[in-house]
This record gives sequence, structure tokens and C-alpha cells, in this order.
Amino acid sequence: MKLLVNGKVKEVYELDAETLRFKFTDKISVFDKVIPSMIPRKGEALCRMSAHWFKLAKENGIDSHFIDMPSANEMDVKRVEQPRKLDMPDSQRKNVMFPLEFICRHFVAGSMWDRLQKGKVKKEELGITGELEYGMRIPEPFFEVTTKHEEYDRPITFDEAINDFGLKREEIEEVRELVLKMDTLISSQVEPRGLLHVDGKKEFALGDEGQLMLIDTFGTPDEDRFWDVEEYTSGKFTELSKEYVRQYYRVLGYHKELPEAREKGIPTPDIPALPDNMIEQTTMLYADLFQRLTGQEL
Repeated sequence: MKLLVNGKVKEVYELDAETLRFKFTDKISVFDKVIPSMIPRKGEALCRMSAHWFKLAKENGIDSHFIDMPSANEMDVKRVEQPRKLDMPDSQRKNVMFPLEFICRHFVAGSMWDRLQKGKVKKEELGITGELEYGMRIPEPFFEVTTKHEEYDRPITFDEAINDFGLKREEIEEVRELVLKMDTLISSQVEPRGLLHVDGKKEFALGDEGQLMLIDTFGTPDEDRFWDVEEYTSGKFTELSKEYVRQYYRVLGYHKELPEAREKGIPTPDIPALPDNMIEQTTMLYADLFQRLTGQEL
């Protein structure tokens, strides 16, 4: 197989002109930085979780690029092109990826809390009229768009998505409807297992007939955030996602140094490796969450 992309957490190979193979590694990244530590069996957990959600999507009439799993940490998918902009005639808008990512937030958490604290987002934009609190449920799911091919992701407006990246307004609306449908399916699966689906990102492409389809991966600890229901009701927000690792670097002070360097346009500091106890705990987190999300054994 020909290696096409050696990404932050997965390798992408060419099987043929129409098919790619994703190989999920045990690497882990936060804040768009690859940590120099491996998390044992993380690749298998991510691959199998992603396949689980793609199969559920298909059962509910949502198209995707998923074909099958040749091994526990490999996935074969339909190949699509990756333009930086969709500035092309409608006749060519087939088998092309949207050059953006789509976020849906159901609770105030993570980077959204940071943006609210800094005044970059107003609580009224989320439909919140009363006192703002971390962990509160957002009255209506908050859907937003971020960049994908830049040095680090940043939120953009719908108008920017249309004018700068070539999406159509009706495509954004269709994506939003599918995201909400998929998130409803995810919640219906995980809430009986004691989990809350807090937020997550998804990627989309136009298929060979111009139809919208889910691509890449979603519904895993790398793309989505989950909380334990019992702990949430007692006021605790235990991070059952990659946010657990992000919090380690926040406490370490690395997260404060990183955006400061980016804003100043100077080289960003190297991210330090995880200590052994964090590697062990993160491994257990991925294994446990795999079982709670899918109902399967790792």
C-alpha cells in the first residue's frame, strides 16, 4: 500500500483509485500537538468505536464513507478528494470533502467555556439568559463551523464558510440536520449506559452522486466529550474523553504558553511527554469508554 498521509493519530494508505485504508495508531494529540507518548491499544479502541457509529448511521439512513474493517485497528473507506475550497461547478461537486469541521455542543464545557470567559462568545448566542455556569446544558444544541487545513483550528461564521470556502448555505443547513440526527442517535445509545454526550466534531463530504456523507471518525474520545451521568448529577464533570489529557497540560501550564506563542507569531513550545501514571490512566479511560459506548469488550 502507498502511504498518503502520516497524520497526528492515523496513517492513510491508498488501496486503489477509489479506496483508502485508515490505520489507527496509538499516538495521541492535544491542542494540535502530537504528544511524544503512546497509549496502548488506543488505535484499536478508536477504530472499533468509529466503525460502531458508522454502522449505526447506515442503519438509520445516514450515508458515510465506511466500507469495512480488515483488522481491529484498520478501516477501509471510500476515497474523496480534499480541496482547500469548493470553488467549482456543481457538476464537479462529487467525491469531495468539505474543507471544514462541524461542531455541535450540548453543554457548556471545554474551549466554549474559555471563549465565554474571554468574551469571544456571548452567553446570549447560546440562548442562555440566566447565570452562566460551567457544565450547564445549552437550551438548544449550538452548531458551529471551524477551519480544518490551517495551522490550528478556529471558529468561523456561516458567511465565511460560504464566501471563503465555497460551501452553500443549504449544504450547511443539511449538515446541521444530519449532525443533530446523529447526536440524537449517539445519546440514545450512551445514556442508558450512564453517559452524557457533551459535544463533538464531525466531517462531511459529497459522495459520487453529490449526496452528503459522514467521513473521517466521530463519536470517540478524540472527537467527542462524554460525562458520567451519576457524577454529573452530583456536580462533578469527570472527563471521559481526550479532555482528560488536555486538563493535565492545562494544570502543567503548557496550555497557557501555547496560545500566547501563537498570538505573538513565535515558535510554539514542544509538548512534553506524559508520565507513566498518566499513560496507564489514559489507557484505562479509552478501554473503559469503548465498552460503555459500544457495549462490547475490547
